[in-house]
Amino acid sequence: MTKPTVLIIDDEPDILELLDMTLARMNVCTQSATTMTQALTLLRSNKYALCLTDMRLPDGDGMSLVRHIQQHSPSTPIAMITAYGSLDTAINALKAGAFDFLTKPVDLQRLRELVSSALKLHQAPTEPEEQQQDQLLGISPPMESLRKQIGKLARSQAPLYISGESGSGKELVARRIHALGPRAEQPFVPVNCGAIPSELMESEFFGHRKGSFTGAVADKPGLFQAASHGTLFLDEVADLPIAMQVKLLRAIQEKAVRPLGTQQEESVDVRLLCATHKDLANEVAEGRFRQDLFYRINVIELQVPPLRERREDLPMLTHHILEKLALRNGMPAPRISDSCMELLCNYRFPGNVRELENTLERAFTLCENHRIEPSDLQLSGCPSPGGDDGHDLSQIDHLEDFLDNIERQAITQALEETRWNKTAAAKRLGLTFRSLRYRLKKLGLED
Repeated sequence: MTKPTVLIIDDEPDILELLDMTLARMNVCTQSATTMTQALTLLRSNKYALCLTDMRLPDGDGMSLVRHIQQHSPSTPIAMITAYGSLDTAINALKAGAFDFLTKPVDLQRLRELVSSALKLHQAPTEPEEQQQDQLLGISPPMESLRKQIGKLARSQAPLYISGESGSGKELVARRIHALGPRAEQPFVPVNCGAIPSELMESEFFGHRKGSFTGAVADKPGLFQAASHGTLFLDEVADLPIAMQVKLLRAIQEKAVRPLGTQQEESVDVRLLCATHKDLANEVAEGRFRQDLFYRINVIELQVPPLRERREDLPMLTHHILEKLALRNGMPAPRISDSCMELLCNYRFPGNVRELENTLERAFTLCENHRIEPSDLQLSGCPSPGGDDGHDLSQIDHLEDFLDNIERQAITQALEETRWNKTAAAKRLGLTFRSLRYRLKKLGLED
């Protein structure tokens, strides 16, 4: 096999020599340029496995090179070398399409990790076939668009913020980005930030040393260490308390963590993906989320469409979920009647794919003769196929179901209008927060 070649663009001889020597020990060939003009000439006549460029060049800047490569050779990763403390510049480079960045003075271990990750982009996938399979089902335009974005973003190391309603599949998106990227063979560590008690958060995220607090009977690595060289997915990141947000910001900026009970920081190499169903910009405006952390994790935003915006995917999703349920229970997959499918396709699914899964699991359990009928769905009050939301009282068989549906529609509308902010929705409906939570649980709309 021919050795990969990396293009290094910097006007400082010491930096060029340092990078050249380090990459030579990694069995990587290098070519050098000291100006943008030289770099563009080399790029026109050669293909590179990676470009490393200084931000400031005698006849231009690294951002112009990032844009040039994105336009003419988008499969070539480019990493920016910036002055220490120029994180804003690095963030802008990532937004423009840079693969990653380094700060001066260059940390050689960090350099080797970056180069290794970039070179993996040119290697054939080594995952088992079943792991490569796309779990994001759908043929609708929003899903096709999402897949294209995932394919592009998987090649980058930029922090990514995945937004979307509860139950829309944000973790599946994060797993797909990890599986298609250069870290696919390394760990994917998902974390629900709202499920960790605040007093244990620092220990869970950064680890601790034996004896650092009562009950610490042994050294324990944290989530950052567990995700080393892989991907750390922080779900419901908006639920982090302010004190933890400060510590997370430092870990992201310094690419290092300090376990409880030690004064030494440990370098960590992880790609950070974050998600929440809340409106993070609104959380910042309300003072519940730090603005500086928001800018660090929201380098690139990826929106996951709700199920109601891709209704043409419902038949495919329905059959897939029923086949999974049948396999799990060792039974043949039930048939689903046309009228039943029509009901599903006309229901708004405020709980998205998660609510669809719960609905079908209930129907799978209740159905008879391996056939699911509308009554098995327990969606008797969903909108009519014609889209008329009016209520024909002569067709009401169960008053309780009818009233539950009206209540469901009112609560769903309030939640959608407040971007699923339950406190604001409760106020809009004239309910206490506790009362709204009770109704959500009763109607099966709970997260």
